[in-house]
Order: sequence, then C-alpha cells, then structure tokens
Amino acid sequence: MQTDQSTVLVTGGTGSFGSTMVRRLLDSDVREIRVLSRDELKQHEMRTVLSDSRVRFYIGDVRDEDSVHRATRGVDFVFHAAALKQVPSCEFFPMEAVKTNVIGSANVIEAANANGVHSVVCLGTDKAAYPVNAMGISKAMMEKVAQAFARNNPTATTTVSTVRYGNVMMSRGSVIPLFVAQLRAGQPLTLTDPRMTRFLMSLEEAVLLVEYAFENAHPGDLFIRKAPASTIEDLARAVAKALGVAPELKVIGTRHGEKLYETLATREELVRSEDQGDYYRVAVDARDLNYSEYFDEGDEEESSTDDYHSHNTARLDIDQVVELLLGLSAFRALVGDG
Repeated sequence: MQTDQSTVLVTGGTGSFGSTMVRRLLDSDVREIRVLSRDELKQHEMRTVLSDSRVRFYIGDVRDEDSVHRATRGVDFVFHAAALKQVPSCEFFPMEAVKTNVIGSANVIEAANANGVHSVVCLGTDKAAYPVNAMGISKAMMEKVAQAFARNNPTATTTVSTVRYGNVMMSRGSVIPLFVAQLRAGQPLTLTDPRMTRFLMSLEEAVLLVEYAFENAHPGDLFIRKAPASTIEDLARAVAKALGVAPELKVIGTRHGEKLYETLATREELVRSEDQGDYYRVAVDARDLNYSEYFDEGDEEESSTDDYHSHNTARLDIDQVVELLLGLSAFRALVGDG
C-alpha cells in the first residue's frame, strides 16, 4: 500500500482491526496517522504503547458530524472501522446500531468528500449478506450508503469502496479467547449448534483485504476475501487440542440473531463480480432510476449461480484449524507459547 508521506485517518482506531491497521501503517513512510475514537482510556493506553509522534489521537464519534469533519481535514486516506459489532447489543439497541453503523458511516463519507480525501474504505461483515439481525442489517445499509454515494456522485474526487469479511480470529469478542478461558477454568465448552459453520480469517488477512481495496477500488466497489471455514464443534475441539486438553462440550442452542452458516457473497452479487484470485470484486449496480431496468429486465444467469457461504467454501478439519490457530501470534501469546 503506497501511503508514503500521506496522512491517514483510522476511525475506530483503538479497536481490534483499527489498532492492527495503525501498527501496519507505522511500518511505512506515512507522514501522520489519525485515530478517531470516543474512548480516551484506550487512546491513552495506545499512545503509551506505540510512543510514536506520527500517531495523533482525536476524541470524537462518527455520529457527530463536526468531530468527523475535524478529523478528516488534510487527510489523504480513510479506513473506516468504527462500528457497533456485537450482535446481542445491536439486537437490544437497534437504533444505536443505525446511528453508528449507518448514519456514522454517511458522516465519514460526506466529510471525506467535503475535505478532498482521495479514498475511503469502509469495513463490512458477512452478516450484511441476507441479514437476520440488527447488526447485519445496519452493516448492509452501510454498504448501500457507500454504493449510493458512488452512484449519485460520479464526478466525486473521493473513491468510496467497501469490504466484507467473515469471522476474524482473536479479534475483540471472538469465541476463541472464550474457549481458552473455559478450558483453563475446567468448564465445558459452550456451543450454540455443533453443525454451525463460520469463515475463519486472521486480523492480518483482514488488513490485506482493506489494502487490496485501497489499491484497486473503483467508486462503489465491494471487495470480498475468500476464506476457509470450519464447524463450531471442530473449532472448539481444535482450541482444546492446541492446549492439550480433552474438552467437554455443552450445546446451549442457537442464540437470537444467529444463522447456521454465513454468506460472504450472494448469487446476485456473484453474477456481476470479477474473480481476482483471493478476492471477489463486486462492481456497484450502476442502474439509475429508470424503473424499466428494475421491473422489465432480468438476468437468467442469476438463477443458476449459488451463493458463496461457509457451508460450501473449503472446509477445514480439526488438525487444519489447529495449524491455523498456532500460526496466529495473538493465539500463541494467549496460551503462553510465544
């Protein structure tokens, strides 16, 4: 990623993805990195750990237009990671998800455009495809906001794109640290549904997806990284095997807002996508408000294409998941092995 002597804003920069992005940017010749978030304690801790004068911390909230405008002045690139990501909290407080994930994203995009930002990449989730919960619905709306900006502003100098990825292992709220804690406490591993499958991706792979979008995006593009998956049972057994523990499994049932499998790309998206090896590039649907294109015209290919989801992607077995886990420095640090 070419960010030499550039100023980069990372919204939600104290979170799992944001902090990883900041550290990666510090390995480049970036001139300045701005971290926009609302948690002053996390900012203080990050400032202390990084101790790098190129990182500047902005207290603010993407919900607040003024704080976003301040943070985007003089910025070249924006990585928009600020979001409410926990399914249960968004279920109980859906309007909070709307304010942060939808309105907040619109604020970031509009402020970036007003301040001449070159490129904005918005972070999405597989839960935005066929969403069944408030978090997924709000992130799907974020994608629509980004695509609508591209569609309605064809002469804009700011390129806005989105990315979509599956479960990020060892991120904040990940089930893997929970499994480790349960094993160390001698408790059974709690599973919702042993057959449930989820995509598996590292934080580093998520960062590479964002960088790929930054380097290759046309206005309105959606980039999806291909990824393997495993069942929840195999993931639990793999964590236990990595710790050398024989696990007891306890099935607690599917929680509200969860699906048996997650979809990364729908058939509707795949028919207009470009397979770029490790990634799918889905171009924005550029139809205008000519209603005949919605009501009178269709696509025969769409009905013969299947979705790309965690039930039909490459499936990892227990040993393969163990190998994947042991390749994560965060997992090794958690279990005391490096």
